[in-house]
Amino acid sequence: MERVVERSIALDGLLREREALLAVMDRVVALHGTARLIRDAIGADSGFVADLASPDQAVIRWLSGTRTHELQNLIVPIGQGIGGRVLALGKPVRVSDYVSSPTITHQFDAQVRGEGLGAMLAVPIVSKFDDSERTVAVAYAAMRKAADFGDDAVRTIESIADHAATALHIATVAESNRADAITTERQRMRSALHDSVGALLFSIGVQVRDLHESIRDNPALDHRLRRLESDVSAASSALRESLLALSESTPERALPVELAEHVRSFEARTGVPARLVQLAPVSPMDAERTALLISVVREGLLNVEKHARAFSVVVSLGPCDGGVQLVVADDGTSEPAAPGPSTGMGVRTLAERAARLGGRVSLVRDEDDGCTLRAWLPNVEPR
Repeated sequence: MERVVERSIALDGLLREREALLAVMDRVVALHGTARLIRDAIGADSGFVADLASPDQAVIRWLSGTRTHELQNLIVPIGQGIGGRVLALGKPVRVSDYVSSPTITHQFDAQVRGEGLGAMLAVPIVSKFDDSERTVAVAYAAMRKAADFGDDAVRTIESIADHAATALHIATVAESNRADAITTERQRMRSALHDSVGALLFSIGVQVRDLHESIRDNPALDHRLRRLESDVSAASSALRESLLALSESTPERALPVELAEHVRSFEARTGVPARLVQLAPVSPMDAERTALLISVVREGLLNVEKHARAFSVVVSLGPCDGGVQLVVADDGTSEPAAPGPSTGMGVRTLAERAARLGGRVSLVRDEDDGCTLRAWLPNVEPR
């Protein structure tokens, strides 16, 4: 009985840890939990969180302790109300009585009166990842009477906001990883269908055409073969449309998947251990930037294969200095793996392409004889 009780307690603990992990890996759960936590932490009558729809606009989506739907999905532009003022200033704002405060605008007085709120405190939820700080949401605490939120309450809500920012970052990374996994599986299915069903249809089509050529003196069979040839052609067209649909992806989503595929192909081809490390999600890029970074990886892996006796290769991708950095690093020696000189033409061409986009590409030999091919592109195209 004692062992059963101990295992039951351990299981309860694991379940709580699982729920906590799921909470920070799901954006909706994380922000809804933040709204509830605000109420509990400072004894507020209600707590709510506004998510950013754009840098200049927030939308109140997650609420706890409200009595009406007045605030649900309320759009808050920058500078308007207490939340809009937080967006404009990037720091906490508090009022002792919302509808009578002279420090804020009053576009939302009707909604606040409808909910019966008085004192209100709003704090920015600031993401401090990706080498920058930006407001990603706004956390609110409110009372149903006029009151003063003290400095302790502000610090408490700021601490909650910091935890919420971390949870949002984790949720974003988890969502990105899930989407990458889906894209990878779609590409795997696409390759499998192309290699199996596509090849089979092509083979059937060739055999039907050969039969058609050899029995022209049999009109009845000739007609059936024509129909079969038409059916095979229609099936091939349907397969091509399906493969095209499976391959559709945004450039930023396709990049890590494409890089991982090149790394896997290199490892299978050469036997040299290779891996892709994505340090953090990168900002969305257009097709030209995506193509350039893919070309950098191709060139880097090709150079390793031809001109280095490497024991391992690491390709890393992540945000850096307001842009995206891609690195192909090996631990090879100066002795070429294959005969023939290296002109460096490929790297120079990549450097010229990167320069036109405001970026740079460089190849350096490390002190331990390994080589590092490094590419950096800014997030925004130079004008």
